[in-house]
Amino acid sequence: MRKLDRRSFVKFGLTLTAGLFMPITAKVRATTYLSSDQAKKAIWGDTQMSPHPVTLTKPQMKAIAKASKVRVRASKLRTWKTSDGGWFILDQVIGKHENIDIAVGFDKVGKVNGIEILEYRETYGYEIAHPKWLAQFLGRDSSERLKLDKQIKNISGATLSCRHITDGINRLTHTWNIALRAV
Repeated sequence: MRKLDRRSFVKFGLTLTAGLFMPITAKVRATTYLSSDQAKKAIWGDTQMSPHPVTLTKPQMKAIAKASKVRVRASKLRTWKTSDGGWFILDQVIGKHENIDIAVGFDKVGKVNGIEILEYRETYGYEIAHPKWLAQFLGRDSSERLKLDKQIKNISGATLSCRHITDGINRLTHTWNIALRAV
């Protein structure tokens, strides 16, 4: 065993201390894919729609949470209605740590006819914005509760984002069924 002299000890201590103060850089990949207007055009094309803000009542929030098995965090919905009874909804879900902004379109019978990722703020898992993965939600409605790894395929490395997008679609399909269908 080698004896540690004073000079080596100080050198080791300074090196260790310097390492503690070196900046750590994390790869940040926050991406804005679409604006809300671009998402409207992507989902509804040139269909005319008008703003139709909706505020959920406490009983509606409870019914949606019970039916979807997902907590309803906000009572105010950012919604637009088409002339033929379709809906466009802007919403947020939690990824792993950050919010994911999404836009979802519903036809007049409550089926998802489009979903777009507007902004993704996580450092990884951005593959959820791929059109092929998002296409799994098309035609879905409140008649079934979607589950990750059952009806919806998971993406390795983006499991929490996949789960929360799936939960968000479940919540929104039940929101359409309970609060928007009769409007």
